[in-house]
Amino acid sequence: MTLAVTFPGQGSQQAGMGKALAEAFPEARAIFDEVDEALGEKLSTLIFEGPDEQLTLTANAQPALMAVSLAALRALEARGFSLASKAAFVAGHSLGEYSALCAAGAFSVADTARLLRIRGNAMQAAVPAGEGAMAAIIGMEPDVVAAACAEAASGGVCQVANDNGGGQIVISGSKAQVDRACELLKERGAKRAIPLPVSAPFHSALMAPAAAAMAEALEAVEVSAPCVPLIANVLARPIVDPVEIKARLVEQVTGQVRWRESVEWMAANGVSAQLELGSGKVLSGLVRRIARDITATACGTPGEIDAALLAAA
Repeated sequence: MTLAVTFPGQGSQQAGMGKALAEAFPEARAIFDEVDEALGEKLSTLIFEGPDEQLTLTANAQPALMAVSLAALRALEARGFSLASKAAFVAGHSLGEYSALCAAGAFSVADTARLLRIRGNAMQAAVPAGEGAMAAIIGMEPDVVAAACAEAASGGVCQVANDNGGGQIVISGSKAQVDRACELLKERGAKRAIPLPVSAPFHSALMAPAAAAMAEALEAVEVSAPCVPLIANVLARPIVDPVEIKARLVEQVTGQVRWRESVEWMAANGVSAQLELGSGKVLSGLVRRIARDITATACGTPGEIDAALLAAA
């Protein structure tokens, strides 16, 4: 059995996530305390109690989701799990890449929390409210979506942000251009083109100011080689070199999350099991749609610990 451990991205947050882990495992509680200390505020209270509208803010959701993912890992470690000895690869969806790198020892928990707070604030500030948009395109081939984005981009920005697999592709950019691409894709047979309730056009060229902010922030942080290779979002292949890790994290802010290709790479290179750590089961669902031969398991609550340990055995 070859295991890949994955970490969810924004959209998986919900008030109350991680609370049962913190109550059941002192090791998990310690992660939330460490994140609170790093940020100088009680983010854990917001994670456990809400309100959702505050938790959903990008600057809160990003470090919050990382905290829950690392809490799940610490709970598993308390029961004998070892990422270094059990996992062949780690991967994360967008911000989940930071969680994956933290789990694999490339970043400290405190540095990861601070980086994600900077990332969230920078992404939010990069584009004035209302000028950007994102939309999920259902039931179209990636090349058709990319061509429609290129056609619609005249006078602005429109590009593929996430190739999530399972027939779901997310596009991002200037609002008028994204709206135009949606119309083109519906004309060309898309099952649905769904505007997403997001606060900024993530993973598009409009995020260039945020990429510059992350380059500066990452330059000030020590990065170690991860104990397990990271399958990078923008490459859909594994990397371990700390210099390249920094470069790809900067590139990821404006670049495409190549999740479908990442999972296909896993399947082609012997991965037979995926363990998703953190809130929700989004990535496990995508893995099942992309590579049916990979057994997908999610772990974000104490009740899921035993199944996760069995999946990683």
